[in-house]
Amino acid sequence: MRERIGARLRAAVGPDLASVGQGLVALLLSSVGDLLAGLTLGAITHTLDQLPGLLVLVPAAIGMRGNIFGALGSRLGTAIHAGTFRLSRRADTVVGQNVLASLALTLSISLALAVLAKTIAVAFGVPHTISIADFVVVSIVGGALSSVVVLLLTLGVAAGAGRYGWDLDNVAAPIVTAAGDMVTLPSLFLATYLLHLHVVTPALAVVTGVLSLLALVGAARAGLPLLRRILQESVPVLLIAGTIDVVAGLTIEKRLESFLTFPALLVLIPPFLEDTGALGGILSSRLASKLHLGVIEPVARPQRAARYDFVLTFLFAIPVFVLVALSTNVAAGAFHLHSPGAPRMVAISLLGGFIATSFALGIAYYGSIAAYRLGLDPDNHGIPLITSSMDLVGAIALILAIVVVGIR
Repeated sequence: MRERIGARLRAAVGPDLASVGQGLVALLLSSVGDLLAGLTLGAITHTLDQLPGLLVLVPAAIGMRGNIFGALGSRLGTAIHAGTFRLSRRADTVVGQNVLASLALTLSISLALAVLAKTIAVAFGVPHTISIADFVVVSIVGGALSSVVVLLLTLGVAAGAGRYGWDLDNVAAPIVTAAGDMVTLPSLFLATYLLHLHVVTPALAVVTGVLSLLALVGAARAGLPLLRRILQESVPVLLIAGTIDVVAGLTIEKRLESFLTFPALLVLIPPFLEDTGALGGILSSRLASKLHLGVIEPVARPQRAARYDFVLTFLFAIPVFVLVALSTNVAAGAFHLHSPGAPRMVAISLLGGFIATSFALGIAYYGSIAAYRLGLDPDNHGIPLITSSMDLVGAIALILAIVVVGIR
């Protein structure tokens, strides 16, 4: 009996049974990091109170780190599979152009997020919001600080994958998104010390804003074809992703009463949303690599190799969402936050996770083949599309699960 079950499992995941272990380890690290990110957010609530409107920026800023560097990890994973990955200081190499693109995107998209956050805060009536200069300084300086750390981590993981034979498609997305969560919040907090300095803050906003635009324009005109293509394909999708992240936050806010009744559900939100995005990111990266290598064709009906990846994604989802629920319940208890109980937390996490993961399969697959058919690189579009979409879909799925379990 055991042999039969094992044989079916091996048949389901095909030749990638070892990928299960790699992906699970990365996802578990991601979950732990997201819990720490939640604790960090709780520790700086006084800063959020003193700076009205700043909270509007936080989800998009966190998500953007994962979008930019998750896509970087996906592209480097494809380069490893194709045999073109080489660490080098030269700007014209594959790695060099990817690094320059990620840095230019970090600065320019951070500027765009600042403007978007200020606009949304004013449009939805947040009183006494901080100035546009304050938003620009926090977004760009905080984004730059966190991006340096996440960039180095992404390159380190890619180098380790190339040396030790890891599948970067399985480990990059969850590790990068978790690192982005853990590093971005403290970086934004440090950047707030630059606010309210009268002449200094507006001047710094102008300087960083101009540098961000110059970085984007300079990178686009550098004469490096891969760099130019990444920028052209990434900027529109990253702007859309930032907007979707704002909508996801509004969706959760509409059910705020449920989260206030059981504050443990608030603790669940960051790891739940990030794990749905990470699962989708793993799938998107694997599909992109298979498309580039010709393992699968961009057809409407998923081929067997793609279906293997679907099964693998659900195999990841079961232990991940159970662990997220249990660890969240323990963390909430340690900080004396009211919880609906471990069984209901597990039910909410599993039900919401399965709903979100089901949508992730369709978004990742059809998003990847649509990009490929249009002559675009699915590595540039897959991660931002899936992570931002899963922020919104995950929020809706979590709220639906809460209602089904019976929490009002």
